[in-house]
Amino acid sequence: MSESTCPKCQSPYGYPTGNSMMCPECGHEWNPGEATSIEEETTTSDSIIKDANGTILQDGDTVIIIKDLPVKGASKPIKAGTKVKNIKLTTGDHNIDCKVDGFGSMGLKSQFVRKSV
Repeated sequence: MSESTCPKCQSPYGYPTGNSMMCPECGHEWNPGEATSIEEETTTSDSIIKDANGTILQDGDTVIIIKDLPVKGASKPIKAGTKVKNIKLTTGDHNIDCKVDGFGSMGLKSQFVRKSV
């Protein structure tokens, strides 16, 4: 792996920002001399899914959608503030499986939700 390859998303487009490198695709910043330890940390923490605020999510949590989300085939979006109960975490791009009232079963991205207290 070259020094400009992002250790988090493997993007080859990393660029220098003074003493460190920055990935334009995922926003990850790293020190090229410490890239191996970041790779190891990333591989062990891949199963951890966090919400928009950085709070770790678990199966069965209740989350709140933080922005209006358009839904293919629906005439209206899911409104911000909608509470979704009993989520199930999965792997992939949409890492939350859930049922949204009025829309049914669907997948959500964790970056568009926050954990409910």
